[in-house]
Amino acid sequence: MTMSAEKVLSEALKLPDDQKAALVAEILKTLPPAVPGSERGDEEWLAEVERRARQALAGAPGVPWEEAFAKARSKLRGA
Repeated sequence: MTMSAEKVLSEALKLPDDQKAALVAEILKTLPPAVPGSERGDEEWLAEVERRARQALAGAPGVPWEEAFAKARSKLRGA
C-alpha cells in the first residue's frame, strides 16, 4: 500500500462506525464486479457491508488479512 493510501486508511479508521460504513459503500461502488456481468446493485452492496459490519461488531471471528490477501491473489492469478 502506498503512503498516501496508508494515510487515508489511518484517517478512515478513526471515523465513527456509521461513517466508515458509508465510506466503504462508496468505495465499493467504484470497483468493477469480480466476475464480469455479475454487477451488484447498491442495495445488495449495502446489505452485504451491513451484514459484515454487524458480524464484526458482534465479535464474529474474521479472516486474517494475510489469508484474505492470499485468497484474492490466488483468484486473480486463476482468472
